[in-house]
Amino acid sequence: MVSSGRPRDPEVDRRIARAALDLFGDAGWAGFAMETVARRAGVGKASLYLRWNSKEALLTDALTASLPHVSDVDTGTLHGDLVELATQVLEVYAGPAGRAALRLMLEAATIPGIAEHYGATRKAQIEAARGIVRRGIARGELPAATSVTLLLNTVIGGAMMHALTTQADGGAAPATDPAVQARRLVGFLLTTVR
Repeated sequence: MVSSGRPRDPEVDRRIARAALDLFGDAGWAGFAMETVARRAGVGKASLYLRWNSKEALLTDALTASLPHVSDVDTGTLHGDLVELATQVLEVYAGPAGRAALRLMLEAATIPGIAEHYGATRKAQIEAARGIVRRGIARGELPAATSVTLLLNTVIGGAMMHALTTQADGGAAPATDPAVQARRLVGFLLTTVR
């Protein structure tokens, strides 16, 4: 099959996605505009409209392609699973797209087309995290009466707060390696719970 026109440049696509996430993180949905994304990416507005027919489609693709997702893990131990979960959360909120991730958490329900996708993603992430704790209980690594919700709120909340409170001005990532901080957080929590 012969395609018409010039092939898309993956580097341009990456610049556009980065510009879209940066703008969304800085200005939120109310300040998100195709013209501003094009200017930040250093491309013409027509380049955006050739790729996406709306700002909703552009933001959805940028979030899907660039924002790290928290996923299910099974390392074989509760400690290993929780460390991986906390590391993923730290990478989302302390990484380059951290501000966009925070905005998404706050604004997703009000953005047409994104609300449904974000809701489904969040539901899958919550179920995966709950599965980690349930496996730990089933393996006898936690007392049977352990509150799954409270334990996850502590791990995920602790990781998010670390990401938020250790970022320097300008959104730079925290100095601490996410995996190191995750091990500290999980070690402290599991010592307390057990």
